[in-house]
Amino acid sequence: MIDPKLLDDLARRMAGSIPTGLQSLQQDLQKSLRSALESGLSHLDLVTREEFDVQTAVLARTREKLERLERQVAELERQAGMNPEGSPEKN
Repeated sequence: MIDPKLLDDLARRMAGSIPTGLQSLQQDLQKSLRSALESGLSHLDLVTREEFDVQTAVLARTREKLERLERQVAELERQAGMNPEGSPEKN
């Protein structure tokens, strides 16, 4: 989930950028903007940077393991006298 402080800061900065004639509405606008941002972001399938980094590491380990297993299978096939398609080699 998105950090509520981040949403507050973003809404405050957006509300602070309104023209000076509308500054009296700034607090109401800030609340409305925060609500709209929170609602819009909740519909997105977002993850935190930490979750993303964890999944990236898991994927890298899985890829390494897959490559190692592929090499092992190729070596076993070679030792069993099989061609890459999986059928016995003809002599």
